[in-house]
This record gives sequence, structure tokens and C-alpha cells, in this order.
Amino acid sequence: MRRYFPAGRSALFAFVLLIVTAGSVGAWFYPEWKSGIEWPEPVVVNPGDASTAPSDAVVLFDGTNLDAFNGGEKWTIEDGVAIDGGNITSKEKFGDCQLHLEFATPAEVKGSGQGRGNSGVYLMGRYELQILDSYENETYFDGQCGSIYKQHPPLVNASRGPGEWQSYDIIFTAPKFNEDGTVASPAYVTALHNGVLIQNHFELLGQTAWDSPPEYKPHADREAFSIQFHGNPVRFRNIWVRDLMPQE
Repeated sequence: MRRYFPAGRSALFAFVLLIVTAGSVGAWFYPEWKSGIEWPEPVVVNPGDASTAPSDAVVLFDGTNLDAFNGGEKWTIEDGVAIDGGNITSKEKFGDCQLHLEFATPAEVKGSGQGRGNSGVYLMGRYELQILDSYENETYFDGQCGSIYKQHPPLVNASRGPGEWQSYDIIFTAPKFNEDGTVASPAYVTALHNGVLIQNHFELLGQTAWDSPPEYKPHADREAFSIQFHGNPVRFRNIWVRDLMPQE
């Protein structure tokens, strides 16, 4: 049985078909836009997995020893885990970088506020991303886990419970200074806590301290980073850094 469409519908169908066909044909008449920039080929990097660092990373702790740190002999290593026993500082110095580490605050809860699972990562030895047991633990917000200490609270509290393993992935842009010591460009921190964004390209106001306001003091383009000891046996594993500084 034949079907007949009203003249109006037939005309509409023909018009749509014409537009689609014209669009397809027209694409052949317009050249593809290209920037003209001759980019170098991106280096191939094996991304690793949950227990393996990317192939271009500097592995600072793989569960065997803390030889990559000054002060590492003060710590205890058990079953591939390092237990905080004093301030340690990386022997290698970094500027712009991606830093990964995993930590676990004590399973047995003692103390409260800043006295509970307290440690910290000091980028370039002076810009702290706080480590704290912030699972159902009240303290000032710019001092809880994931905060840029005394400068900016985390966007959310992504803390796991006491004793559970947690991760930090930190992308750090180092500050730059003019010859007269003034700031040419500030430092920035983007951080993920357990895979959740907690600092989104935050512009640091200067070094972090508990007893003074932030301010910038000129320093080298590369500096060591450190892990703080605050009297709590916080555990660490899988510490690695990807150097993001331009090759000289």
C-alpha cells in the first residue's frame, strides 16, 4: 500500500535533507584550521598504578628506606611503611612539581584538635599543606587536614577515619622573584585529597606559620620539601615527585 505525505511535510523533509547534504559537502570546501606551531612530541610516560609511580617520577620512598631524606634515620620502617619520628627534608630540591604521598593518622585516637594525627608537608620547606586527623575532629578550618595552613581551608573535608590510608596529590607552582627580592609571580597549589579536589589553584600569600602572618621572602628556584614531626606517629608510604620545571 502506498503512503502519500501532505505537500507541506514533503517540502519540509526535502528542505532538511538539503541542509544536511549541503553541510556535508560544504565541509570539503573549508580547510582545517591549524595553529602553525611546531610542537615537540610529548614524551611517553608509563602512568604506573596504585602502588607504582609514573616512569618519570623521582621515587623518594618505596617502602625500603628513607635514604632520599636528611633525618630519615630517625624514622622507623615496618612492613614497607615509614613511621614519623622527626622532621625530614628531601636531599633533592624541587620547584614546580607534582608530589604524591600516602599517609595514615594513628588508629588509636588520642587528643583533639591540632593534637590529633598532626603532621604536614612543607613545599620548598616553607609552604605547608596540613596533615591532621580531621575525621569528626573539630579545629579551626584553616588548620584542618588539607588546608594551606593559616591561609585557606580545604574546599571540602575528604578525610578518612583514623588509621585508614589516605593520599595527597599536590601540583605546586613555585614563586618567582625579581632581582630586588620582590615577587614576580606567587606560588600556587592545587591539591587532591583521596582523589577529591580540595585546593583549586590557590594563590599562596607567602610562607605559612602558626605565629605570624604570611609573607614572601626571596629564595632559590629549587628548594627541598620536608615532612613535619608534630609528636604524632603518622605513617607514610609511596612518596614520589614529578619534576615539572622546564629543562635547562
